[in-house]
Amino acid sequence: MTVVVDAVDEEGEEGASDRDPFGEDRIEVDRRAMDRVSPAAWVGRLSTRLDEVVGRLAWRR
Repeated sequence: MTVVVDAVDEEGEEGASDRDPFGEDRIEVDRRAMDRVSPAAWVGRLSTRLDEVVGRLAWRR
């Protein structure tokens, strides 16, 4: 992983200012795959489900 400080420090070198530190190579992750492994997505789905259950219990009584 490139650190921003390293990328900025290297700009002073000859020819380095024309260089893109990230280049054409990228890591692209499918949204569904990211949602499967992301704790934020898990918590979001859990809170949505809990909200639905509590809403049903509260309004049906």
